[in-house]
Amino acid sequence: MSQGMTEMAAARVPRRGSILIRALRWIWLAGLALLVALALALILYRFVPVPSTLMLGRWLTFQSVERQWVPLTEISPTLVRAVIAAEDQRFCSHAGVDWVELNTVLEDEDGPSRGASTLTMQTAKNVFLWPGRSYVRKALEIPLAMAIDIVWPKQRVIEVYLNVAEWGEGLYGAEAAAQRYFGKPASRLNAAEAARLAGALPNPILRNPARPSRGLQSAAGRVQRRVGQLGPLGDCAVPG
Repeated sequence: MSQGMTEMAAARVPRRGSILIRALRWIWLAGLALLVALALALILYRFVPVPSTLMLGRWLTFQSVERQWVPLTEISPTLVRAVIAAEDQRFCSHAGVDWVELNTVLEDEDGPSRGASTLTMQTAKNVFLWPGRSYVRKALEIPLAMAIDIVWPKQRVIEVYLNVAEWGEGLYGAEAAAQRYFGKPASRLNAAEAARLAGALPNPILRNPARPSRGLQSAAGRVQRRVGQLGPLGDCAVPG
């Protein structure tokens, strides 16, 4: 084979280095596009009603979704305070991630026995990520929650959370939950009803606020005691 033919054959064989560089470039561009899309979504979702990934999953599989978006001004402050007391008592003072609670959980000698997800982290999971336990998802929650805390005010975070939180099979948001369980709008929930709804959040499929089990009654009692201890720490989330 002549030298010219050998050179032509070699030219047809892609170099491994160039393939790797091209692949890395595409990965970088894809990552950049994802970050831009996420930034745009964060800005857009500050102003418009937001679906959760669970809701989207049900819609895509033709399952029913019961949800009525309402502004924070149409949700009882008793529910806002009850949810903060139950899920994230330092909500008003942290920047999306409660590092104090997270460090406490990580340093537990018996291993993590509870979660350290803030309401902002739960909102990040519900809106942008997938359900289920995963260390990858948990790692993504932290930067997402910090970004949300920068872009959204605290009242927007709690507004989105209370409109996408799951409160039963196919049931999402405070308004739909208040109507189903108590036959009233979320704006008229009293302290006991709000405590039951907040107490049901860790296990919304099995806990029924309208017919509370002994376990839910106990959880609701703890929530009410914590609300009493919360004081002004929840004021940032309540419309003035």
